[in-house]
This record gives sequence, structure tokens and C-alpha cells, in this order.
Amino acid sequence: MSLAEQLRAIKDKARERIPPAAWAIMERAVEDQRRSGALEQVVKIGQRAPDFTLPDAAGSKVHLADLLAHGPVVLSFFRGRW
Repeated sequence: MSLAEQLRAIKDKARERIPPAAWAIMERAVEDQRRSGALEQVVKIGQRAPDFTLPDAAGSKVHLADLLAHGPVVLSFFRGRW
């Protein structure tokens, strides 16, 4: 099964368990993001991210520049709940 097919299956299962009103809100939010032009501003794979500081799971500040001083960094973003 291709990745596109796997993602479609995940979306179909989610649609079965998420109430229609909530699904409509999520779909509208995604479409709003697409229309906003935000996708054109997203850092692409392999592109250098701008420096930033964020709290870690314990609340301590983590600076991207400090991590890069030790080698390559992989960034992963979790969107959380809708």
C-alpha cells in the first residue's frame, strides 16, 4: 500500500469516529491555512531552519543553535489536539 493510500485510510477511519460538526471545523481550518499562503513559507526538507528557542518537556529553554553545535538536528512537530 502506498503512503497516499495509507494516509487516505487513516483519514477515512478518523472521519468515522469524529462528529460531523468537529470534522467540518477541522476541514475549514485546514483550508484556511492553505489559502493563507502559509505553506509557501514553511521550511522545506534540507533547508536550514531559522534559529529559535522553545521550552522542552520539563520547561527548560532549548536553543536550536546550541543543539546544532553538537551536530545535525531533526525537528519534529506535533500539532496536538484540534
